[in-house]
Amino acid sequence: MTSGTEYERPRPMRADARRNYERLLVQARAAFAEHGTGASLEDVARGAGVGIGTLYRHFPNRYALVSAVFEEAVRDLLARSRALLDAPQPCAALVTWLREIITHAGEYRGLSRALMTASQDESSALSRCSTPMREAGQALLHRAQQAGAVRQDVSISDLLQLTNAIALAAEETPSDPDLADRLLRLTLRGITSSPSGD
Repeated sequence: MTSGTEYERPRPMRADARRNYERLLVQARAAFAEHGTGASLEDVARGAGVGIGTLYRHFPNRYALVSAVFEEAVRDLLARSRALLDAPQPCAALVTWLREIITHAGEYRGLSRALMTASQDESSALSRCSTPMREAGQALLHRAQQAGAVRQDVSISDLLQLTNAIALAAEETPSDPDLADRLLRLTLRGITSSPSGD
């Protein structure tokens, strides 16, 4: 794994393997968006026009497939974190990034729960996503702490766990579209050195 400033990409594949890989990802994105990350892998393979064995050759387990689907969002979030390192208000930059994580996690039902699990299991395929995300978030958090806007005892691991929990709560309560923002504001009151977190 490279540092949080660069996201590791898969090794080159033969043309036919690459086509199967891309078809599987397209089908998985659609299935996860419609049915959540617990969608049938057999249906994903069938929709991609390949056998389940081909799916497992590319993605040895469900988390590996979820990780591959989430990688594009991770690359976007890593690029965003780098851009926010130059923002004039470090705490506001951190908050903006955390809100964007919640938005991305909400694209696929079940993703926030999977990310919470991955953060406790370094052997999980999703740890490929969580490791660079922690490094990127740590840079934003450190800048906010250096500015005196966030308490020194706040860790990025705890903050990302809280962010994923907020995304999960929002997923479970679709009737309240403002819930995630309210919970994030409550969280920020607990971590900031000043009364306002943004």
